[in-house]
Amino acid sequence: MDWFANLAGGFETAVTLNNIMLCFIGVLLGTAIGVLPGVGPLVTIAILLPLTYSLEPTSALIMLSGIYYGAQYGGSTTAILVNLPGESGSVVTCIDGNAMARNGRAGSALAIAALGSFFAGTVGTLMIAAFSPYLSKIALSFGPADYFSLMVLGLVAAIVLASGGLLKAFGMILVGILLGSVGTDLTTGTARYTFGTFELLDGLEFTALAMGLFAIGDIIANASKTHDRSMVKGKVTDLWPNKQEFKEAWPAVLRGTALGSLLGLLPGGGATLSSFASYSIEKKLSKHPERFGKGAPAGVAAPESANNAGAQSAFIPMLTLGLPSNGVMAMMIGAMMIHNIVPGPEVMTRNADLFWGLVASMWIGNFLLVIINLPLIGIWVRLLRLPYNMLFPAILIFSLVGLYSIGNTSAPILMAAGFGILGYLFNRLGCEPAPLLLGFILGPMIEVYMRRALLLSKGDVSVFVTQPLSLVLLLTALALLISVLSPVVRRKREEVFVED
Repeated sequence: MDWFANLAGGFETAVTLNNIMLCFIGVLLGTAIGVLPGVGPLVTIAILLPLTYSLEPTSALIMLSGIYYGAQYGGSTTAILVNLPGESGSVVTCIDGNAMARNGRAGSALAIAALGSFFAGTVGTLMIAAFSPYLSKIALSFGPADYFSLMVLGLVAAIVLASGGLLKAFGMILVGILLGSVGTDLTTGTARYTFGTFELLDGLEFTALAMGLFAIGDIIANASKTHDRSMVKGKVTDLWPNKQEFKEAWPAVLRGTALGSLLGLLPGGGATLSSFASYSIEKKLSKHPERFGKGAPAGVAAPESANNAGAQSAFIPMLTLGLPSNGVMAMMIGAMMIHNIVPGPEVMTRNADLFWGLVASMWIGNFLLVIINLPLIGIWVRLLRLPYNMLFPAILIFSLVGLYSIGNTSAPILMAAGFGILGYLFNRLGCEPAPLLLGFILGPMIEVYMRRALLLSKGDVSVFVTQPLSLVLLLTALALLISVLSPVVRRKREEVFVED
């Protein structure tokens, strides 16, 4: 009964005019940035973080989460019409989605992607509402040693599942942890890595770090690229799959949703891994695997359902454990910290309106996305024709204004400029910056829980292996590291992250 009462209270929070408008703005903006190659949810959320200072915490998270799952929808449009994934989770959709478009079934492919995404998003949201309360209760019994081991497992999983080389991902995590240690030590009051600079005593500004690495770094990298946007000729018509296409697509939607919902829980997994895995499974299960790559409806339905289910279920560890499963979830934690909300199991008890309001808004947002996506395809097609050199000056100006508004000082702008150059260098070196953000968020948490555990055990380091749950988590992290070093797993991992 409490579950229904909480959910009813969530809808009461979500259906206020202000929150519905922000949800609509979030999903509309998310769809648009998913459509535009070179602009992603990480970049957009980084740019909009300064705006959340003036919003209520629930309203801010509703808008930011709408951008995230809206981008998963929008990414399929470019994948199908232009053979260019707007999002990494839509890479696989290019294979059969664009083939369907070339065969004159672009409208059907877009409809399959939208309907599969809606179903998967709805199921993913139901999972958040159903399982988060139980996981949160379990998490409340965690001790400091257990939390330390959980955070270590999160970082190890992020390394293993990050795209690109393992060594590079490990390096990014270490850099993030080092950057997270800048500022005043809360225990001893000692200034660390501030180099006598007053502005660094409170630590590095999260918004400046995120905006520099992702927004400014991406602008520098993308400004030097040319995007081939060979549009599918002719009008997009028949926005509904025929009987045979529907028959082939719906089992793939169910399997993709189930797989994505599970893989989305993994740190570093989420939408990209889900879409690749679901496509591989569908091809193996199909009676006609030779049709894949030539316009198989299941080749669109499975990855699109999986990446949207993965995007939704990624909220579960973030909201209940304070464990970000990807860069966007790290941004969400940053937005919560801006409003002095400590991510973790107590969010559901101390900030119940925020949690249930966010869950209810996801159902509303997924419904809005179906309404937005199919009727507005003509607008998205026109948006695709915008050259990037017209977009990046506006993005840059908006970013700088937002940074200055944080404290009416130029310090965040200078920080962001430095991190922008660093982000560009990472891009050139083939290093994915998302693990750095996870290290920046989780590094200070690991330090806090490690110190608490050692204080309670009077300096006995064996506390991390004598506590049963802590030992299981550490052994799982070790098993992940060992398994990824095996030749078979390494080869499969390279196949999954072939887009790099």
